[in-house]
Amino acid sequence: MKNKMKVAVMNGIGQMGFIEREVPKPKANEVLVKLEYIGICGSDLHYYETGRIGDYIVEPPFVLGHEPGGVVVEVGEDVTHLNVGDKVALEPGKTCGHCEFCKTGRYNLCSDVIFFATPPVDGVFQEYVAHEADLCFKLPENVSTLEGALIEPLAVGFHAGIQGEAKAGQTAVVMGAGCIGLVSIMALKALGVSDVYVVDIMEKRLEKALELGATGVINAKEKNPVEAIMKLTNGKGCDLVIETAGTEMTTIQCIHMAKKGTNVVLVGYSKTGEMTLPMSLVLDKELTFKTVFRYRDIYPMAIEAVSNGKVNLKGIVTHEFTLDEVQNAMDYSVNNKADIVKAVIKI
Repeated sequence: MKNKMKVAVMNGIGQMGFIEREVPKPKANEVLVKLEYIGICGSDLHYYETGRIGDYIVEPPFVLGHEPGGVVVEVGEDVTHLNVGDKVALEPGKTCGHCEFCKTGRYNLCSDVIFFATPPVDGVFQEYVAHEADLCFKLPENVSTLEGALIEPLAVGFHAGIQGEAKAGQTAVVMGAGCIGLVSIMALKALGVSDVYVVDIMEKRLEKALELGATGVINAKEKNPVEAIMKLTNGKGCDLVIETAGTEMTTIQCIHMAKKGTNVVLVGYSKTGEMTLPMSLVLDKELTFKTVFRYRDIYPMAIEAVSNGKVNLKGIVTHEFTLDEVQNAMDYSVNNKADIVKAVIKI
């Protein structure tokens, strides 16, 4: 195996380049993974466009990417559950293991997390990565490393469904048909939700939502989504709403279309971080707001759902680029949001 690897780095806002680094050596509890696919996430694009997300500020050269799938090529001396040649999906966040949240099973809320592509921690737009073996999940024979890379966003969708107490017999609405909206649709269906309606303003994304199992779609440019959902539910409202668009308008629509006493799950981040909502209506309906920050203990469930054919992860991929094309991949993803649903980098 070679000693050097190619690494794609963000050199500034809108600027990608390449450097060479040593191939990492796995520690005793780690494995070395030859990466094959990395998904391009909305957060990668946000860092690329603005150089920051909240208090997380990019200091170039910075490596983006936190949705990896690949093959184990070297195993640390203490690792017993993985072998060279195993296909794996990598959960990108290593938590402290001893804080209040880690000890109570809510490790996604750990404040001392080391998470790929969250400054100052580099991501994985590169050829190899050494990662803690317990965060590398073996993929079944019928699950590809492309699907392995997409387990990360799928985990967000499953966490949203679980937060919302999704179950059979419900009618759910997903606001937004971007990547997270689409994986939320598939997660809800896998969790047994009977009907899932999807609202967006981009026709190509709505077509993709139908392709991936949505019961019906509503183009909010053409119809009032609240009126449409109330009509579909005979005036009762829906049993569950998952908001992935991250806008004040869509969040207000969630409140209006939700049935009394039900859950509204907020997944999408607003650009400003602040919203003005009709709280009197929230109180009158006795709605419960749930929120999503990443995920916890989801990877095995998500991988099984893909392996069993309950989730068509390959179906969300609309564009594929090589590592050498990373500049074009980022620019195209930023400038063609109506055309692109999910892009991946093939190493």
